[in-house]
Amino acid sequence: MIRWRKGEVLRIRREWPGAVELDVTVPEGECRALAYPPLVGRPEPGDEVLLNTTALAMGLGTGGYAMVVAVPNRLPEDPSGPGHLVKARYTPLQATVLGADEQDSPHHDLLREADSLDGMPVVVADLHSALAPILCGLYEARQEVRVAYVMQDGGALPAWFSMAAARLREIGWLSGVVTVGQAFGGDVEAVTVHTGLLAARHVLEADVAIVAQGPGNLGTGTRWGFSGVSAGEAVNAAGVLLGRPVAALRVSEGDLRERHYGVSHHSLTAYGRVALSAADVPVPMLPGEFGERVRDQAELLAVRHRLVPVEVDGLYEALRESPVRLSTMGRSLDEDLPYFLASAAAGRLAASLLGRPSGV
Repeated sequence: MIRWRKGEVLRIRREWPGAVELDVTVPEGECRALAYPPLVGRPEPGDEVLLNTTALAMGLGTGGYAMVVAVPNRLPEDPSGPGHLVKARYTPLQATVLGADEQDSPHHDLLREADSLDGMPVVVADLHSALAPILCGLYEARQEVRVAYVMQDGGALPAWFSMAAARLREIGWLSGVVTVGQAFGGDVEAVTVHTGLLAARHVLEADVAIVAQGPGNLGTGTRWGFSGVSAGEAVNAAGVLLGRPVAALRVSEGDLRERHYGVSHHSLTAYGRVALSAADVPVPMLPGEFGERVRDQAELLAVRHRLVPVEVDGLYEALRESPVRLSTMGRSLDEDLPYFLASAAAGRLAASLLGRPSGV
């Protein structure tokens, strides 16, 4: 189940908050490796490292890296401080964090009785790659707004893996990252999507929350076997907590697989079958036959949700000014423009809901 290698760090390639990218020599040659200093310490050139190379050998979507499991000759200091919430539980790298909702947290009293998002718009998306374009659409429509990213555990577990989230946090486009479930490494830790949303609202004082899994995506080509099913569960969490769910459609013209062409079956299943709370579904007004296909497919969701047509004029320009590189499933902005326009349309709709009572 795990392919192990020992290696030696040759050089540090780059780093961002929570992560260091390395060149490491292994018996097969050189490879890129990724270390999370909060877990394993900071490797330096010349250090021996223990690596998990399984994903690298399999060529998985995030398999461009070997993962540093330990720096055995220079272990980090023992952790100190409060926090007994364990994530990545009962794995060799289980980590103890301070959960916002646990008893030792300074936010425990605030969250103990919290039960409402006060109508906060909650944009839910299938893929992590939707995060930046949603923000592009949101900030194109409204500048002064606090946004929190609630990261589910369907993809990468460490929030540190996301260079995009780190950059968006750095420039203030995100007021904070909340990691929920088995995910960890956010500015705020929480046990469930529900307490994560409540923390976004009441701890980070967000005006809008965006919920999506971390980088990476698990799919099996079956109706139910994909990690994005959790998007429907997030809609339910936002609804039961009196938020305003906005269900961003996963749309693609560049993915030629029938189940993803137009509106992905991921969106149709998660929102059409899993989501029991009503959501606003932004339907991008795309041109031509492809736009007609998207609108026809979205009609399947009208049984339970409110379909909201959203014009896309001006969104391409906003996307081109994105502060982070836009990419989904290896495709750039111009290689799959409808995907990014649909995500940006969700941000534009969320901006329009600020200050409006639910049901309007």
